[in-house]
Amino acid sequence: MKIYTKTGDKGETSLIGGVRVPKYHIRIESYGTVDELNSYIGLIMCQAIDTHHQQVLKEIQDRLFTIGSSLASDPKKSKMKIPDLLESDIVLLEKEMDDMNEVLPALKNFILPGGNTVVSYCHLARCVCRRAERLTVELASSSFVDSNITIYLNRLSDYLFVLARKLNDDAKTEENIWIPRI
Repeated sequence: MKIYTKTGDKGETSLIGGVRVPKYHIRIESYGTVDELNSYIGLIMCQAIDTHHQQVLKEIQDRLFTIGSSLASDPKKSKMKIPDLLESDIVLLEKEMDDMNEVLPALKNFILPGGNTVVSYCHLARCVCRRAERLTVELASSSFVDSNITIYLNRLSDYLFVLARKLNDDAKTEENIWIPRI
């Protein structure tokens, strides 16, 4: 099977369901940003982090593929069965954050991105996740989007922030605290 089809050479692509849209369509921007986020999650997984975090991130990657397939589907025309994003997927992120927060020092300041490389990757992923969330919310204003998707993306950005703090703590790296000039 060839990877290239040449069907997108004129700036259009097909959604699941067959509808052709311009490549700058908000639906394409939404799932393209989710794909970008998934790549950053993969980058975090490749770092020297513990197995538990790697397993959770693998689960997140799977959920991001689920989200991407949902966003790539034309809600009116697609008859293809795609995987569902469940409330339990959101609960997993919340549980992971709660578990990490139990061992982290109380958050008393704003934290600037940085500390070490893997923590910086977490912050990059968090920013991309927020962009994916904003685009998905915009898409939802004009087309059907499963509400679990926007909730999951919101929770995932929070998870990535807490994960950054936890990985900083695990590495015994001092958090990069914002001290405003007043």
